[in-house]
Amino acid sequence: MIHDPTDRISLHLHYRRVRVWAGDTLIADTRSAIELRETGYPPRQYLPREDVDMSYLNRTDTATHCPFKGDANYYAISLYNETLADAAWSYEAPFAALMDIRGRLSFDTAKVVERIGDE
Repeated sequence: MIHDPTDRISLHLHYRRVRVWAGDTLIADTRSAIELRETGYPPRQYLPREDVDMSYLNRTDTATHCPFKGDANYYAISLYNETLADAAWSYEAPFAALMDIRGRLSFDTAKVVERIGDE
């Protein structure tokens, strides 16, 4: 069942610089993020794929379903001698109300460092 996210989720365009680091490796750098704010969860940045170094990401078999966003596919980040399992996710076909995040990537901030600002 598809639920209307109107009172639960909002999307916010911003042009602040968002960088994602896995250890000492810069994975993403953008000024075109969309911030998703969802009741009960911390804000999440959704980055355009063209601003993510996809050579470090490998799709995993993990998939989850959100009744407000749809089905998410997950990616591991593979570094030189370490793999961060399911460290990023993407909604390839989100529900209509959230099409703006389609194909963008968000990162698990418990596994990577996300810096937001103009520095």
